[in-house]
This record gives sequence, C-alpha cells and structure tokens, in this order.
Amino acid sequence: MGLVVVFFVLYAFTRPAWPTVYNHFVWQADAYLHGQASIRYPVPGTATSPGNDYFNDVIPVLDASGNETGRGMVPFPPLPAVILLPFVAIWGMATDQAFLAVVIGALDVGLAFWLLGRLPIRAGLRAALTVFVGAGTVLWYASSLGTTWFLAHVVAVGLTLAAVAVALDADDRAAGLDVDAHEWLLDRRQVVAGLLLGLAVTSRLTVVFGVVFLVLVGGGGTWRRRAVSAGFGMAFPVGAFLLYNLAVSGTLFNPVYEALYRYEVWAYPDLHYNAAWSLQDLRYIPQNLGIMLGGLPDVVPACAAGVAREIWSAAGCSWLVPSPVGMSLLLTSPAWLLAAGALPLLRDRRVAGGLLATLVIAVVNVMHFSQGWVQFGYRFSLDFAPFLLVPLALGAERLIARHGRGAARGGLLVGGLIAASAVVQAWGLAWARTLGW
Repeated sequence: MGLVVVFFVLYAFTRPAWPTVYNHFVWQADAYLHGQASIRYPVPGTATSPGNDYFNDVIPVLDASGNETGRGMVPFPPLPAVILLPFVAIWGMATDQAFLAVVIGALDVGLAFWLLGRLPIRAGLRAALTVFVGAGTVLWYASSLGTTWFLAHVVAVGLTLAAVAVALDADDRAAGLDVDAHEWLLDRRQVVAGLLLGLAVTSRLTVVFGVVFLVLVGGGGTWRRRAVSAGFGMAFPVGAFLLYNLAVSGTLFNPVYEALYRYEVWAYPDLHYNAAWSLQDLRYIPQNLGIMLGGLPDVVPACAAGVAREIWSAAGCSWLVPSPVGMSLLLTSPAWLLAAGALPLLRDRRVAGGLLATLVIAVVNVMHFSQGWVQFGYRFSLDFAPFLLVPLALGAERLIARHGRGAARGGLLVGGLIAASAVVQAWGLAWARTLGW
C-alpha cells in the first residue's frame, strides 16, 4: 500500500498544468449513459468547454442520404469508457479522465509488487523492480498524462499484471488434485487469469497475444488443459467485445482504424506511412523496429529563426531533445536489459512464456503503421511489459546470485540500471511538459 501511495503522489505531482483535451473516453461514457454507441460529434468549443471538433480520429456517422448526423464513431476499445461511467454520471463532461489514469497507474504499481511476490526473488529485488515498473518505464509518463491513448494503456497494464500474477500462482497441487486423473477439469485459477487478460484486451487489442504466456504457464497438466482453461476465461470478455463491434459497426473489427490510417497517411507525410500498404503490414517492421530498439533523441535540432539555443527551451531549441516519434526502449528503460540474464533459464516455463509473449506482441505492434506518436519513449512497450517483467526478475535474481559473496556487485549493477531508467524517464517527462506534449 505504501508504494501505491508514493506513486499516486508522484503521478499526481507530475501531471501537466493544462487540462486534458483528448478525453475521448469521457465522450464515449456520456454516449453510453444516453443509450448511444456513437459520441456527439463534432461539438464546437465554448467558453467553458473545448468541445471535440478537433478530434481527428473520429469518423462522422452519416444518414441514409450521406449527410452528417451530428454523431461520430471512435476506434478505441470500450473498457476505459465503461470504467468512467459512474464518474461521468456524476460530473458529466467535466470528468477528469487523466486523474483516473493517476489512480489506476498507482494501483498498477501495487499489482506489479504482487506479481513479483509470486516469483522466487529476494525481497530487496522485489521492491527495486517495483520501483522500476513505476518510475523506470513509460508507465510514469502514461499515468501522469492520462490522455485517451495512455489511459487505455494504463487500464490494460493493471489487468495484464493481475492475469500474469494469477497464472504464476495457479497450482493444481493446492487443490489436492491428481492432474493426470483430472485432465478434463478446468483450472480455476487459469480461468481467472484468462478472464483478466480478456478484459485487458477490451482496452488494448494486442494484449490478446499474451495468451501464449497462459498456455505455457499456470497450473499443472498439459498445455491443452492450460489453453482450454485460459480460453474459457477469455471467451466472455473477448466475445462480448466482438459482438459489441458487430452491433455498432456491422463488422467484428472497428472500421474507424482503417479510416484513421488513410487520414494519417495524408496528414503526416514526415512519418513515412505508405498508402499502398495495409494498416498492419510486414513492411512496416524495419521502420518501427528501428524506433523501438534504436530510436534516438534529436541531437542539436534545427532552431527557428531568431531563437537562441538554450539548455532547456520551450521551443525545443536545445542540444538534446527527446523525439516525439518515439525513442529506443533500451535507451529510455535500460533495466529491461536484465531480462537477458534469464536466457540460460529458457527451460523454465515462466521465462519461456514471458519472452515468447513479449516477442509475439512486439512483432504485432511493429507491424502496425503507427508507433504511438506523440510520446516519450515507446508506449507500445506497455503491452508486453507485464510479461517481460517475469524474465527480467528471474534474470536479475540470477545475476545477483551468481556473484555469491560478491552479490553486492550484482545488486549494484541491477540498482544502477534501475536508477538510470528512472533518471531518463524523469528527463523525458520534464521535456514533455516543457514542450506541451
């Protein structure tokens, strides 16, 4: 609980000074409360409200004659809007969805601590890695910002952390079952893990591929039993989500994403999207993999005429400025490198499952045309962070244990990488606030 309070204060203290204007989920929750799937759109700004006519990721709903109806469809999965329902029912459009991100982000840190307690690591490492999750990854940036895209990440991270923790804790021996004799029985904990992961999918779609972790990890018996149990748990939320899409759009997958893609190809030529390629395309992998692993800050960026170069500049006229397109995961959160220490442990299902889930989700993400701009770091890493946390923890524990009497040296390396991650995240967040991101 203490860590949750600490990170709540940190996230609340580092929030932007300006109000959140990208609050799609508040509009969506308001629509649900009025029995509608589409939001009011476009709504012009007034003296008391910014409206939403500046949203460029909403497509107008047309009537049979092709005329706009004053409503629009958003592409985002609905769970964050569902969570906001009671708040919007009370405060209406004045609801601060970014504050909800602060609260949920702090709870995510507590869930990370719980997950790490399911692993055979020392208490000090458990605490240190929890700090890494909260301050050394882009969870800090996402939780303190809380705009539409980042709130979706924060919600999904918490549910995914819980799913991973439950899967790690699933053990048929605790129920006194002979697994081989009860192969046909569902693993109850694995069903719960699947349910939690399925709920995470209704906030961030690519999390669905993390099911490979549940197939490899959690409970006894064969992989078939684990897969069926997890699939049974995921079936309700994922099935309900697909039926929701079918009911509101006529297709199982929201068509607004395709419309958004076509718009961004035209609107952002500097991002190098290709109109001849699809929304998810293998040909985007080299470009996006370069951002994920090799993205660098802007070194001595060009300054506008008459603007002096300074150490810290609201105009971005400095010597080293984070790139809004995204930056290397290994540069912004170098402690993730500790996961490499788990490679000799690949026979451990927890390590194999964590690395495989990370790989599959990462591949799907880098096939996507967009990599999350505008952002600090690489926000899509939050989709696989809960899975990568498992080999990270086991790899760090192995690194410390290998030093024997010199374990302090291993601890110093681990602590140094975690501290470096937090410093880089603080630097990036400070720049983001300066630049108005």
